Amino acid sequence: MPDMRLGLIGAGRWGRVYMNTLDDMTGVTLGALASSNPHSRDLVGEDTALHEDWRDLISAGGVEGVIVATPPSAHAEIVRAALEAGLPVLVEKPLTLDVDEAQALCDLAEQKDGLVMVDHIHLFSPAFRALKREAATLGPLRGMESEAGSQGPFRKATPVLWDWGAHDISMCLDLVGEAPSEVSARCLEERETGEGSGAVFDLRLKFADETTAGIRVGNLLPGKRRRFCAAFDAGILVYDDLAADKLTLVPTSASSEAEMRAIAVAPDLPLTCAVGEFTAAIASGSRSRESLQLGLSVVETLARCEAALEGSQPE
Repeated sequence: MPDMRLGLIGAGRWGRVYMNTLDDMTGVTLGALASSNPHSRDLVGEDTALHEDWRDLISAGGVEGVIVATPPSAHAEIVRAALEAGLPVLVEKPLTLDVDEAQALCDLAEQKDGLVMVDHIHLFSPAFRALKREAATLGPLRGMESEAGSQGPFRKATPVLWDWGAHDISMCLDLVGEAPSEVSARCLEERETGEGSGAVFDLRLKFADETTAGIRVGNLLPGKRRRFCAAFDAGILVYDDLAADKLTLVPTSASSEAEMRAIAVAPDLPLTCAVGEFTAAIASGSRSRESLQLGLSVVETLARCEAALEGSQPE
């Protein structure tokens, strides 16, 4: 059986990560690349069709699905065109920067019976998947706390809140299974750098069952961090993407014999898992809306956080 051919739109930093991922996978190949970078030919082999305009990639055919790795301001137009052309899409987070655009894409996917998956990358992590499995054995979810960020990157095309907040909000919504009933947000620090805007935010989510989430994210943190904790009656699960043990269980038992326990997880890279699930969905003819609906919910929640920040001052 010939390899599945995918198109990639965008050859920036994350687009090149996709290229490396596809190179390491079997059964799938990069069939076409759309990029305005004059050096794009140096990034791909001669068997990869090269287009300066993404519209040409979509209209040319020859691919079975499209990966969109552009700045999020371009997502809506590209995903819409792919859906109109009958192409399945894997799009980077956030789905869009606008709630109406995100809803319109959901409506179009329903109308066209199209497949759109959003790459909220941590949702594809074997460690986070294991966290969800373990959660089912620990009783009711009581609360979540997360911290993520670094010193940079400073992206001019994506607001800091939307760049960093999409990850943690997606994990909270995916674990709870619903959108928050209440949202609050504070800007803890904000300043311009020579490379772009920097900020740190404190976000608070409350869900209908009284479960709460506290999220601290930004690109002005002194060191890189990616830690998500979920507290249950029988213990706290800690997902730390930068630790040697990416998932640990901290028991809440008062017994002296209760110790923190590392939980073994598969070594697969999250992006490999994401692309693998995308190609599997294409091959099976899946038209699941689950990922797309979550993408919409994340955009809606980010917009609510942004609205809550209006008029606030850094502390």
